[in-house]
Amino acid sequence: MRIGQIHLKTRPRFVLTICAGSFLLFLVQPMIARMALPRLGGAPSVWNSAMLVYQALLLAGYAYAHLLGRLPARRQAMIHLGLFLFSAIFLPIGLAGWQPPPNIEPAFWVLWLLGASIGPLFFVVAAQAPLLQRWFAIADGGDPYPLYAASNLGSFAGLIAYPMLVEPLLTLKVQSILWSLSYGALFFLVYASARRLPPDGAATVKAEDASPPPNLRRMLHWTVLAAVPSGLMLATSLYLTTDIVAMPLLWVLPLGLYLLSFSIAFASRRGAARLCTLIAPILLLIGACIAFTGGVYFPVFVALGILAVLFVTATALHARLYDLRPAPVHLTRFYLVMSVGGMIGGLFCALIAPLIFDWTYEYPILLVAAVLLLPPREPFLRLPRLLWEDPRHRAWLGALMLIAGLLLSVIGGGVLVPEWKSPMLKTISFLAIIAMGVMALGHRLLTAGMLLYLMLCLSGWDKLSQSVSGLLTRSYFGVYGVADRNMSERILFHGTTLHGIQDRRPGRERNPTSYYAPESGVGLALRHAPDLFGGRARIDVVGLGAGTLACYIRPGQTWRFYEIDPAMAAIARNPADFTFLSRCQPHADIVIGDARMTLARQPAGGADLLVIDAFSSDAIPMHLLTREALDIYARRLAPDGLLLIHISNRYLDLRPVLAAGAKAGGWQAQLRNYMPNKRDDGRHYTASVWVVLSRDRAQLGRLTALTGAQGWKALPVRSGFTAWSDDHASILPILKIRP
Repeated sequence: MRIGQIHLKTRPRFVLTICAGSFLLFLVQPMIARMALPRLGGAPSVWNSAMLVYQALLLAGYAYAHLLGRLPARRQAMIHLGLFLFSAIFLPIGLAGWQPPPNIEPAFWVLWLLGASIGPLFFVVAAQAPLLQRWFAIADGGDPYPLYAASNLGSFAGLIAYPMLVEPLLTLKVQSILWSLSYGALFFLVYASARRLPPDGAATVKAEDASPPPNLRRMLHWTVLAAVPSGLMLATSLYLTTDIVAMPLLWVLPLGLYLLSFSIAFASRRGAARLCTLIAPILLLIGACIAFTGGVYFPVFVALGILAVLFVTATALHARLYDLRPAPVHLTRFYLVMSVGGMIGGLFCALIAPLIFDWTYEYPILLVAAVLLLPPREPFLRLPRLLWEDPRHRAWLGALMLIAGLLLSVIGGGVLVPEWKSPMLKTISFLAIIAMGVMALGHRLLTAGMLLYLMLCLSGWDKLSQSVSGLLTRSYFGVYGVADRNMSERILFHGTTLHGIQDRRPGRERNPTSYYAPESGVGLALRHAPDLFGGRARIDVVGLGAGTLACYIRPGQTWRFYEIDPAMAAIARNPADFTFLSRCQPHADIVIGDARMTLARQPAGGADLLVIDAFSSDAIPMHLLTREALDIYARRLAPDGLLLIHISNRYLDLRPVLAAGAKAGGWQAQLRNYMPNKRDDGRHYTASVWVVLSRDRAQLGRLTALTGAQGWKALPVRSGFTAWSDDHASILPILKIRP
């Protein structure tokens, strides 16, 4: 009876403490990333680098928990609670006020800034999950591993709570204060849990659990099983936001599913974990079908498929980890090795892959690695099972299938004979490889081979050809491609988003295209700049792209471009890619760096017209639309200057943001929603939405009078919508229900 009472009192206490710590841990991650946004921007790789910092701190916390586990239990508690109190000197939590040195690699600056800002607090909270599971095994005598499932439920709750509740309702200052108070409450929860430890400090887990430590081979197996899902989570995030749907908040879904996979894989009830292990090979075949196809068609459907592949695969591999778990006496070692694996996966995707790949090749590589790590199983079909029974049959049949699959992928991809390249041949090859893939289920090496051949057949060979030809460029800020749609049209794309078009027909190379058509908002303002500001107009452009706007220059004008990504500047300057700059501004003044920081360092009143077109795909850098950003733009502009902001977006309605910002900052604003005419079909013009702002009402009136007042409309104001600031902004109120 007494044992039952201890169990009832102890387990809820430890579950609550572990869940609360994990909740705070994953609440602070997006909160600190949000605080860093004005200095770091919103590129997907920024989030990957932030995740790498979190994984490094998690690893340090788990190493500390493992070393601490060698001491008597009560002494562990005293040291850990003392560290809790010491780390409190870093409260309230926030971002260090340092600025990045010039010419520093952004990836390394992000790691240093975030690590120094939240390191001690994150470290002590991260350590408590494995530490408290160890304490639970000592105090209760039960299996501590299911508590890890509860820990990840707390992590998932914290991750979802931030964008859905915390960010929309609270300013960053209030968020920091509430998190700091919650840290204090967590201290008392840890203290209450520590009181359940045996008073003699020498109690250990059950004697039968005192097994020998795991050998090196087993720990390497744990490391790889943890590394692949971690890397797959980051690769999925980048792949989704680059090649599928560049929708804001999409990064939450891969990380959330990754956390939930732990909860299912480590749960006491094994039904869901076994189901995921059973269907994982089939889901991976589906993932191979869309890994190189991109999201041009049915992007939401493709995104759901990619997320399903991540969730099922991560659950299957984490379930394998659970099956290979050691006795509770080695629990902290197990979690330490898992953390090392997660760190390796993060390093590969966040730092190594951008350096060695020009596209997101890490995603298909990790899919193949996942197949090789799945637990062995019986083949699905009776026929393959009969064939596999004889080792000689397995050898020649496996070799034959691998050779046939390679040949089919080459034929379907049109590699050997380009004239044979046709949708019908690709479909036949694809279906044949799928059939062999189903036959191979149960044989990991063959399944991995069929997975690879599927990806190559569908579009993998084409993507590799683009890489070999130098048409793809990858940097810390994104993956870009240059391609010819036809003999007369060259495009610059980022995933599925078009960033520039050049008409290559003789005599039309200088013509502005896409969002920058002559009748667009920015086209009208630049064409009439001499009328508005005289022959020596000073023009600043934030966001270079392919350099299209450069061809609006007139003699006597002074232009300056601001571009955060050196890779984009290299593309625009290279005449082999685009000739806007080489033909119109061969010696263009291009400032490399974040727009807000570089503009803030420029002389006040140095621009008559400032163009903001720095959005990467449909994911916006929020820090470029806050009141503080508008104040920087106002400082840079002359008193009668014009500010043009491009707000075309498939997923966000940015009009209320600018309307509220204009009202708060004393700006006058007009909007132009440009739609090309049918007669312009051959000119490669694209629909666009531009907002023009000025603090000089008369100047704004002159622009609309010169360009046709009927094309400009008042910027609509949404009742109750407050201007974004560096301290408070949320995209939830401006999400479009339909793209």
